Amino acid sequence: MTHPDRPDQAHDPRDPRDPRDPPDVQSLSAYVDDELGDAERAVTADRIARDPASAATVAAYHAQDNALRALFAAEAEPQVVVMRPRARERYLMAACWLVVGVACGYLLHMLVPALGNNRPPFAERADIAYAVYAPEQRHAVEVAAAQQDHLVNWLSKRLNRTLTIPSLAEYGFQLVGGRLLPGEEGPAAQFMYQNAAGERLTLYTTTVTRAQGKIRMLRDGPRTTYYWAGNGAGYALSGQIGEEKLQAIAYDTCKELGGDPKSW
Repeated sequence: MTHPDRPDQAHDPRDPRDPRDPPDVQSLSAYVDDELGDAERAVTADRIARDPASAATVAAYHAQDNALRALFAAEAEPQVVVMRPRARERYLMAACWLVVGVACGYLLHMLVPALGNNRPPFAERADIAYAVYAPEQRHAVEVAAAQQDHLVNWLSKRLNRTLTIPSLAEYGFQLVGGRLLPGEEGPAAQFMYQNAAGERLTLYTTTVTRAQGKIRMLRDGPRTTYYWAGNGAGYALSGQIGEEKLQAIAYDTCKELGGDPKSW
């Protein structure tokens, strides 16, 4: 239908919008700020006339501009005026800052652990495995020490490397047995030891592609883990027997497994 008081406005066939549609906020802002060409201004004016809500918005914009001019009209000297963004612009700015904040937070979440912690994943897995299985009484291991040959052959086959179970008898710890665990880069093995006082240690080993230098320590509450890597394998000795004693056992275990901790 056509407006009874004015002829229809020419409509560009390339414009997908219907000339009778209400104008959007951007068009209203450009109309008030006199930023439209003659033809587009005429089309927008016609749309405003057809839509009471748009007409009210334009009136509010004009009232805001007039109030600002009246506020400073009586000043004798030029004033520096800090213009606050209009409501529609403030919403847009807030949305932009929200997107930027979310993006920065995501990047920090990804980068901070990488920058602040170069601990290999197998060390944390070893610490967690100790916390889970060391307290167990009936199911601490899958294969008991009485079947040590079977245990070594089975885990060596699963890890695709010849495994050796170090002796910790010098420190009063005897082998309880072992189990198969999932690792970061494939299967992992956990061997458990226990002394006469019921204290337990676990030796965790798995395949690693990135060698770790010196023997390092991970502490989580009462638990301590010393870990190292070499020749494509990662090792971690975990326990709650005191850091100095556990460190001494870790160095001897490292040497028994073919490493040379002193050179590290």
